[in-house]
Amino acid sequence: MRKSYRVKKESEFQRVFNQGASFANRRFVVYFIEKPEQPHFRVGLSVGKKVGNAVTRNAVKRKIRASIYQMKDQLRSDIDFIVIARASCADLPSAEIYSNLKHVLKLAKIYQEENNA
Repeated sequence: MRKSYRVKKESEFQRVFNQGASFANRRFVVYFIEKPEQPHFRVGLSVGKKVGNAVTRNAVKRKIRASIYQMKDQLRSDIDFIVIARASCADLPSAEIYSNLKHVLKLAKIYQEENNA
């Protein structure tokens, strides 16, 4: 993902945490805040030390980024959101991460199905 699609600054993370809504499932927690002036969504990732060592955490982040990239056309464009991976994500294959992330994004109404009608 390009840098323009990322939430990077600590102040931006804090604003999403403090002012945003949150949704969760067993694998992920998602916080989001609406920003109508924005041309596209931005995402921040948080994978804590409970998930594993640095190699494991980076692998989980790569899988999350790949999943978000696959579903980028179905994501709302007017939001900043943060994905927090829970410890149970450490051993999941990419397909499981994709399905669990899609589930929690649907709960938050960030992911919108395409209508093929």
